[in-house]
Amino acid sequence: MYSGTIVPLITPFEEDRTVSEKSVAQLVESIRDDVSGLMPALTSGEGWKLDAQQWHDVVAHTVQHSTGLPVLAGIQLPDTASVIERARTAADIGVDAVVVTTPFGKTVTQDDILDHYRALRAAVSTPIFLYNEEALSGNRIEFETLLRICEIPGIVGIKESSGDPAFTRKMAEAETGIPVFEGWENLLVDAKGVDGFIGPLANLEPALSNAMLADPTPERQAEINAVCERYGVFLDDWYRWVKKELHLRGVITSDTILGDAP
Repeated sequence: MYSGTIVPLITPFEEDRTVSEKSVAQLVESIRDDVSGLMPALTSGEGWKLDAQQWHDVVAHTVQHSTGLPVLAGIQLPDTASVIERARTAADIGVDAVVVTTPFGKTVTQDDILDHYRALRAAVSTPIFLYNEEALSGNRIEFETLLRICEIPGIVGIKESSGDPAFTRKMAEAETGIPVFEGWENLLVDAKGVDGFIGPLANLEPALSNAMLADPTPERQAEINAVCERYGVFLDDWYRWVKKELHLRGVITSDTILGDAP
């Protein structure tokens, strides 16, 4: 059972936009004592922008340097067939789970979403972590659909990034046996009952994230918010600013992002 702070790793690049194995190793080392899992290639890792080689490399380097921490590989692709293909690659690399969004598109129905996860489960044996969000996929998983998905064998967690703390609490109280993680730093005080947190701040201050989970008071939330404002975590291109801070700290060798490409 997963719990605590799981870090959605940024993807550190060299200036030529190949993945820096040295920086992946240093980043993992800088946070490993305060996190319960590593989640490369999700949104904070620019997962939807990575080409197949970049995705493979950041996941493989994370597995290689995980030093015993579970690795949950993000897969942000638009359709079920593409997700299945990449999940098979993830299994070959040796990840502990795959983290999967819904299929992309505003016309995707709840039945489509259910079929998506059922097809993935039928195709691969790797455990599945659900990622409920809307900014990338254009849709979200409704409560009853989430309950039905949780009945699929091998679902091991939910990154609940709907942005609706009442929905998150309702899911946490549903007693599905599947751990629920809040995906927004600014909502932690309102998401009582969750099993943990998955957000970009964990790349920089995982101990603070743990303190918030242990003591989710308004005062602690105000501290979290202030730190997020300082590091640009609440900006639309938060991964850019998280990388800049990690580069300033000497954790990664470059603050290059894929959006910088000409």
